[in-house]
Amino acid sequence: MTSGFNPLRANKSLACLTLACLLAPLFASAAQFTVVRVDTRTERLELFWQDETGAPFRRFEKLNAWLNLQHKQLRFAMNAGMFEPDLSPVGLFAASGREYKPLNLSPGAGNFYLKPNGVFFLTANGPQIVESSKYSSPATAVLLATQSGPLLLEHGAIHPAFKAASTSKLIRNGVGVKGSEAIFVISDAPVTFHEMAIYFRDQLQCPDALYLDGVVSTLFYPEMGRTDSEVDLGPMIGVVK
Repeated sequence: MTSGFNPLRANKSLACLTLACLLAPLFASAAQFTVVRVDTRTERLELFWQDETGAPFRRFEKLNAWLNLQHKQLRFAMNAGMFEPDLSPVGLFAASGREYKPLNLSPGAGNFYLKPNGVFFLTANGPQIVESSKYSSPATAVLLATQSGPLLLEHGAIHPAFKAASTSKLIRNGVGVKGSEAIFVISDAPVTFHEMAIYFRDQLQCPDALYLDGVVSTLFYPEMGRTDSEVDLGPMIGVVK
């Protein structure tokens, strides 16, 4: 797992160990992004929402404490899709090979329903992002899946609703795929949908990318000096060791 980040946001004395910590490329708007690359061939990527009692984890610290009881450790985590007021996923949610919430193709208001939206999922063949209506359980078992929206990129094409002149800027996060890599990005300053899509396409060379959320966008990465914990979260995705 490698990362790129703004060094002003991190403790310079931290050693990155086996991680390659690099400055994320500067975008034309002067916004910077923190980038975490997860090689799904060698890293254990998992989705989380509830503990064994059905209680939502809510915060990364609670999730990590729960994992510690199992002699595991949360190395990296990020919010992983939109959720209802009770913290349940708005759309498809599958973890550990089991589907907990079904695919949601309903119309509605808000970013999740800004079609096309999409599904990020992982199988033994690697990570993929597809438009939601094109998702179906493939022959290879789905290890995890989360639905969110809108799609930032589909086969290199930017979502048709995004405008370069937009003034709607938020701290946002998303995920892209490139080969065996799942590439997670969170902005270090408010950005538009269009800026984020361009970053995934032109700087990270991701053909497909999915918006995960804004406002609640958070990152847990102790080795990099980031342990965001400001709001309750629904779905979370992370690397466990």
